[in-house]
Amino acid sequence: MQQPVPARPGRETVEQGADRHRPVSIFDVAKAAGVSHQTVSRVVNGSPKVRKATRDRVLEVIDELGYKPNRLARALAGGVVRSVTVLTSDTTLYGASLTLRGIEEAARAAEFTVAISVLDEHAPPTPQDVANRLARPGEPVLVIAFDALGERAWRTLPAEFPAAAVVERPQDGRRGSRPEAWLDDRAAAAQATRCLLGLGHRTVHHMAIPSSTARVGQRAQGWRDALTGAGRPVPEPLEGGWTPRSGYLAARSLVGDPEVTAVLCGNDELALGVLRAAREAGRDVPGDLSVAGFDDAPYAGYTHPALTTVRLDFEGLGRGAFGMLHRLLDPDNAPAPPLWAEPELIVRESTGPAPGRAHH
Repeated sequence: MQQPVPARPGRETVEQGADRHRPVSIFDVAKAAGVSHQTVSRVVNGSPKVRKATRDRVLEVIDELGYKPNRLARALAGGVVRSVTVLTSDTTLYGASLTLRGIEEAARAAEFTVAISVLDEHAPPTPQDVANRLARPGEPVLVIAFDALGERAWRTLPAEFPAAAVVERPQDGRRGSRPEAWLDDRAAAAQATRCLLGLGHRTVHHMAIPSSTARVGQRAQGWRDALTGAGRPVPEPLEGGWTPRSGYLAARSLVGDPEVTAVLCGNDELALGVLRAAREAGRDVPGDLSVAGFDDAPYAGYTHPALTTVRLDFEGLGRGAFGMLHRLLDPDNAPAPPLWAEPELIVRESTGPAPGRAHH
């Protein structure tokens, strides 16, 4: 059992005994969090050598005490305040919002401010448009390029800008000339598909999210890899969009076919739509139809039935992407970019043996 955090007494001591006009120091934070000042320094500098629970505790104390190591002093002195602009097409999509949270957390710990600029889908970005979105000329940029608009912004960004991006896994799995971070959702989709085949399903249908780089996205490609490798039929994938409504509309014709017994969706929102369409069509999930999603959104474990899905570490990806940018800006002093967790298949209630087949 984890020991109680000795944070409250420390915080009371800081508040009662410290000079109210004295800036909070790294030692105050360390005392309040019950850790060493070296640990606080590691958290502030984004070191991966700190347990998540400890990092979260230190960041909480930093927020409570208002610890701002050098940023405010530099600003008051007229010095340079380090900042980064994040370009994204949508802050509401689950993956993008968590990636942004990871970026902001890592940037704050490294004493960077974060500005967010939402791309306009009706005005594809040009080099001048991208430059105009920055608070200062030449400011570092992070691009969330999960979709076509973000990908275009990333490719449009002038080479002289210090930049990094989170991207859809490249087709060849190779990094470009600039820092890029991604999750291997191709391998994860293949794993999910093989799991469904292992339950006795003759094949698995796929409802795809839009790809940022190709006609067939990486999740769809992983699904296809698994079916081809197993010598199973490869049905034509459905274009599902991003939302539960688009998944529902696309699924109505699919779930009416009793030969369709398993569907892998490109995200959990589409899976919600499939579950609704299946219910209306009188298909029992998972008795008649197995449904799996992608992302492991917070509601996935609370649908009825609870949704089998692929868990993706978007926050870790965001921290890693910022770490790559930080290392580019300060190769001698910035810590190595932290690693993020590999995708993980979370099996819940929405998948089961194919109709008439025993569980393997």
